[in-house]
Amino acid sequence: MHPYRTHTCGALRLDHVGATVRLSGWVHRKRDHGNLLFVDLRDHFGLTQCVIDAASPLFEAVTDVRPESVITVTGLVVRRTPDTVNPALATGEIEVRMAEVVVDSPADVLPMQVAGDLEYGEETRLRYRFLDLRRDRLHRNIVLRSAVIASLRRRMTEAGFMEFQTPILTASSPEGARDYLVPSRQHPGRFYALPQAPQQFKQLLMASGFDRYFQIAPCFRDEDARADRSPGEFYQLDFEMAFATQDDVFDAIEPVLAGVFEEFGNGKAVTPVPFPRIPYDDAMLKYGSDKPDLRNPLVMADVTEVFRGGSFALFARNIDKGAVVRAIPAPKAAAMPRSFFDKLNDWARAEGAGGLAYVVFADGEAKGPIGKNLEAGGLDAIRTATGTGDGDAVFFVCARKAEAEKFAGRARERLCDELGLREADTFRFLWVVDYPAYERNPETGRIEFSHNPFSMPQGGMEALETMDPLEIKAFQYDIVCNGVELSSGAIRNHRPDIMLKAFAIAGYDEAETRQRFGGLFNAFRYGAPPHGGCAPGIDRIVMMLADEPNIREVIAFPMNQQAQDLMMGAPAEVEPARLRELRLRVELPREKKPTALADGAE
Repeated sequence: MHPYRTHTCGALRLDHVGATVRLSGWVHRKRDHGNLLFVDLRDHFGLTQCVIDAASPLFEAVTDVRPESVITVTGLVVRRTPDTVNPALATGEIEVRMAEVVVDSPADVLPMQVAGDLEYGEETRLRYRFLDLRRDRLHRNIVLRSAVIASLRRRMTEAGFMEFQTPILTASSPEGARDYLVPSRQHPGRFYALPQAPQQFKQLLMASGFDRYFQIAPCFRDEDARADRSPGEFYQLDFEMAFATQDDVFDAIEPVLAGVFEEFGNGKAVTPVPFPRIPYDDAMLKYGSDKPDLRNPLVMADVTEVFRGGSFALFARNIDKGAVVRAIPAPKAAAMPRSFFDKLNDWARAEGAGGLAYVVFADGEAKGPIGKNLEAGGLDAIRTATGTGDGDAVFFVCARKAEAEKFAGRARERLCDELGLREADTFRFLWVVDYPAYERNPETGRIEFSHNPFSMPQGGMEALETMDPLEIKAFQYDIVCNGVELSSGAIRNHRPDIMLKAFAIAGYDEAETRQRFGGLFNAFRYGAPPHGGCAPGIDRIVMMLADEPNIREVIAFPMNQQAQDLMMGAPAEVEPARLRELRLRVELPREKKPTALADGAE
């Protein structure tokens, strides 16, 4: 007999009754019934109830074993009595009578319980992550993650993609976030950077003659945590295709994503391929976001001209100063009490807006301050633009374009939830396409890349030479599901002359471009195919499939919100000898001295 197990803790059934078996696992829970002691033994595969009689010489030893101790049990499989069958367990019709018990690893008193549903704070859960990972929900999430990655690999391979690994130690690249830097011992004063993404390397693979590449790529960014973004590192399904158009990229990845969400989505509906495509400008106009949640049916409209020079003075004055007006429909809201409108107005003020103007169409009339200040023609235009009618309401946001889009988008989401309109049990995919190639930094006034600096501008060199940079679109796209951006992607620029011109517009001179992106630039000089790709985020995909609100719930060993690993104690101080070897000196920020208070101050 195997020294640890003949079966797993999830394997035994009625047809094993009468067999002598050996199980190993963790003591999940104990129940003392006086003359009988029940032990729920748990491993990765499941849970089996084991029982020992008080007359057994092992009874006292088993009684003293703490929860989460690892033990090996040998005994006879017996059928449970009908009144003790547990239909919630796969092994619930049998139990094992313990004849031999070996304590492989006794557990100390636990800082957090594994059995049960008691909630613990983030610090405790991350400090004792090895215990947290034993808990059923988190354990299932990590198993799901493994299965999703295996499915993605299989689907990509079947689609003709080859898996390659790209370097982890590389050069710094301007991809929108801070790099993690690694000092070089052999080259004092010089640093490697951990890759924010394998961007340049996957493009170099295309220039090297490979046709379809993918990898489950680790990426590293020194940025703050969010609910849908873990600080430090994350993983993405990174892929690239040679001689590919935007349509080719979409055609390649849509069946992969749809298939994975159908496979692991627990029966939820998935957008059929091809996924809808929404230009960036339309997304901002209609949804107030470049990652719209299409489960929300509300579609906004621009009604600026309705109010221009009109009798609603507040809006008219702001429009003269460059503001726009966005209208958000609220179906059937006319039946809502006045408190509904007051609550939304209070929410808008709490968000920093002056309020949330509205009109209510009821009983053939237009009620509210907007309704009183518009002629019939203006009200008809609002109804037509928003698709509303009697029994509905419309809310309005008036501000500068960027501010109006952002706040109206939040108001659209708020209204959807207040009215209970969000579609349930579905994954709604879409592509946002035609992103601006450049944007103006509001603080410096400089022209910068809006997304990926390696994207091909629509119109190529002619567009770069003749158009206002802020009017140029790029072959840049995002894939969005239920309001979550899963990935950015692009058809890449593959020509050195276009690369130099594109970077020059963003403030890089030719020498700097050649120096910072020499590998890619040189590859383009010797013939590079048109190519493009995308990189859906693994963590976000699993987070959505597991229906978890926080990305840390689908990562085995995440950092906390301050980018600390509480379990391993990272980041940590380094011995002075190591610093000297690397030619580094630590210079900590000076502590601010307390400001002296004037007499009588508190």
